[in-house]
Parts: sequence; C-alpha cells; structure tokens
Amino acid sequence: MPTDLLYQMDSYLPSFGAAIIEAIPDDRAVVLDQSAFYPGGGGQPCDLGTLLVGNMEYPVVRVQKRGPDVLHYLGGDAPLPRAGTMVHAQLDWERRYRLMRTHTALHILCGVVFRDYGALVTGGDMEPLKGRMDFEFETMHADLVQEIEAAVNREAQAARDVRTAILPRAEAFQIPDLIRTKINLLPEGITQVRTVEIVGLDLQADGGTHVRNTSEVGKVVVADYKSKGKINKRIYIELG
Repeated sequence: MPTDLLYQMDSYLPSFGAAIIEAIPDDRAVVLDQSAFYPGGGGQPCDLGTLLVGNMEYPVVRVQKRGPDVLHYLGGDAPLPRAGTMVHAQLDWERRYRLMRTHTALHILCGVVFRDYGALVTGGDMEPLKGRMDFEFETMHADLVQEIEAAVNREAQAARDVRTAILPRAEAFQIPDLIRTKINLLPEGITQVRTVEIVGLDLQADGGTHVRNTSEVGKVVVADYKSKGKINKRIYIELG
C-alpha cells in the first residue's frame, strides 16, 4: 500500500502515529503507512523532525518521495526499527510553519503578478521565511517592484482563505490558467491533481503545504530583484 499523505489535506499536523511498513537498511530509511512529513518538491524543501520508537529517538534528516512511498531517512547509529513497528512522529514544527507561510507568500506574489501583469512563472525556490520566484518579464525596475510589494501586502492583509482540493486530472485541467509555470511540470501519469486556492486571488496546481489564511503570512518584503535573462526576471522576498 502507498503511504497515506496526511499533509495533502491537513498542513497543521505537528505529530502523528504510524506503522513502519518497510525498513531499507542500505538507505537507513523507513517507509510509513501514513506521513505528515512533506517530502520536498515544487521548490519547497522536505520536512525534518523525529521518530520515537519506545524510548528510542531517531532524527529524521531527510524525506523523499520514491514512487508511491515516502522514505524517511534516519540519522544516528541506533539499529533501524523493523517493519511492523509502531512509531510516534514529530515534525520540526517551527521550521514547517515558516515554510508554510513562505509558500503561501510566494503564491500571493504569483497571483498578483499573473493578475496584474499576465506574467508566467519560470522557476522558484524557498527556505524558511525567504524565497525567490522567476517571472517572464522583459523589464523590471524599482517602481514596478514597489508596486508589486504593495499589492502583495494588501492581499496578505485581506485575510483571504486558502483552500486545498484533490481533483481528477480531467476535471482539474478544465480550470483556466491552472498551470502558472511556463512549462507544465505535471507528469502524464498523475491521475489526481491537488489544487491550492487563495480565494479571490489565485488558483493553481500545487503539492506543498500552506497556511489556512493569508493573514498568517505577515509582512512581505521584496528584498531584491535581478535580471536572469532577456525575458526572465527574479524577485526575492523575505517575511518578517
């Protein structure tokens, strides 16, 4: 059975119980029957945390999706727990929540730029409370960046709800402008598409974790901007 991805519909689970369904000694990793750890992707880093097995604590140093499974790589040198073992998992919640705020801030930025300027995304990356996004702009200057920053903060302060849904692929692709990236990154084999909607501003396909309301994002500062090519401009943001 594939790992049940708890984070897809509830990003606010700081801990959870699970059973180990496979232990992989060569990778020093375990597969759980369910997991709230985000395995990374779409520019968002994977979650970190711990697995508690009885009195033994294993640091989760990396999480990765491999096919239908989520591999949790364990640090330390204690013997790897066996398949069938029950565990209690704890996320590094402060880090996760900062990434949730950052990811939602980037979606606000994406929504504002697409709505006001019609520019598509060409790339992006983030770490806790910092991120960057590349857009298909021919020119970018200080006045434009100030306009974008002000609009992003107005939308964050508007306290817009953030909603997730999982739709059949055919239904999802009936939504106009669902894919905001220059290249469609959804493989053909994906039959279910997860969408993230900032109500009244933005709706797009996305697999990451987000806050429930834009008011949780806080103040967004455009820290820098650069030209990365003739029609590729990069905006860096930081959160307070």
